[in-house]
Amino acid sequence: MTERLVVIGADAAGMSAASQARRARDQGDLRIVAFDRGRHTSYSACGIPYWIGGQVASADNLVARTPEAHRERGIDVRLRHEVLGIDLDRREVVARDLDGGGELREGFEQLMIAAGAMPVRPDWTGVDARGVHGVQTLDDGEDVHDTLDRGGRRAVVIGGGYIGVELAESMVRRGLSVTMLEKADQPMSSLDPDMGALVRKAMCGVGIEVRTGVSVRGIEAGGDGWVRAVATDDDTVPADVVVLGLGTRPNSGLARDAGLPVGRSGGIVTDRRMRVPGHDGVWAGGDCVETLHLVSGLPVSIPLGTHANKQGRVAGINLGGGYATFPGVVGTAMSKVCDLEIARTGLTEKEAEASGFAFVTATIESDARAGYYPGAEGMTVKLLAERGTGRLLGGQIVGREGAAKRVDVLAVALWNRMTVEEMTALDLGYAPPFSPVWDPVLVAARKAAEVCRNG
Repeated sequence: MTERLVVIGADAAGMSAASQARRARDQGDLRIVAFDRGRHTSYSACGIPYWIGGQVASADNLVARTPEAHRERGIDVRLRHEVLGIDLDRREVVARDLDGGGELREGFEQLMIAAGAMPVRPDWTGVDARGVHGVQTLDDGEDVHDTLDRGGRRAVVIGGGYIGVELAESMVRRGLSVTMLEKADQPMSSLDPDMGALVRKAMCGVGIEVRTGVSVRGIEAGGDGWVRAVATDDDTVPADVVVLGLGTRPNSGLARDAGLPVGRSGGIVTDRRMRVPGHDGVWAGGDCVETLHLVSGLPVSIPLGTHANKQGRVAGINLGGGYATFPGVVGTAMSKVCDLEIARTGLTEKEAEASGFAFVTATIESDARAGYYPGAEGMTVKLLAERGTGRLLGGQIVGREGAAKRVDVLAVALWNRMTVEEMTALDLGYAPPFSPVWDPVLVAARKAAEVCRNG
């Protein structure tokens, strides 16, 4: 008897699961149908700002596998189909054809929910004006491109998180005058404020006007329905295009409405095999789920393609009859604004306090290369360590070329619960073009170990 797998969401987690299951089971054994409300499959959402900014020539370059390629491999991809509901009693999903109209029901024995995340879109007056964009999908990126192609010279980015910072840079590259509005004291609230201040300085250095401590009241549109300005508590900022960089939330509404468990982070609850507990044959992965933070021990929702692909692969292996688990995350992420690289992993000071840790911090400045080697650029490294034990709790790095990828050393140390004292003996590579004799990560670990001993 042929088993039926329905996948909700045709990007990273969903299609990783479908592809992995298809490799393990032939079409006569497993029929796979994947629904997505968008027009694309298996694309890099992380690359959208670089396409908008012109570093990537075409949206096609961001697509890892087209719908046609998936269909050739025996996966029935149905784009522009929005899933409206999940009927667990009848083992069916209800979907609507967004182009052709009408609804359909698709039965399943196995269900993979990979609905992704949704951009936060406040209930401001005028937020639905033309030219106001949240950027989460490749379709969203195409909409931004269409707006920019109309002309205009003034962009306002609301929110200074990863997507806000990256799109602010993209707008500068497109030749627009850019203003960023951020409610917090510094952009990049995923960093500690002292590190966020370094990001702000770099943004101002490339001509981005960064306004912090600003609350937005609404968006003003002209008679043609296009955005004209953003109203704040202080003044009105002219705008021809507005990007909402206010973060995302797990798209878990379908699961919640179906009676599936949703956790404190807002994401769908799964076990280590990506199964939804208490619901046989129901799986979930990607930005719509919550996962375990291996440092804090708390459930979190962190929307990253790295996690989504891994979780989809784990679900697909298990759907195919194998065995795999996803143990959790340590919160590693990177970004850049022009030539400034930004990276973090583990916990920030605020997160460490919320998790109940007593901690010390150490911040150092060093060069990415030997100081005498041409092109040596500085970086700032900040570490958090647990008071008493010296266990590494988190790290942040802000610097020029060669800075960001050093966060991977910190991520591995976190994964293995290393102390900062143990880190000082790590056998890291050295050559003048790549690092000083004492790598900046080791210098920071040495300083943090000293603070732990003396504190």
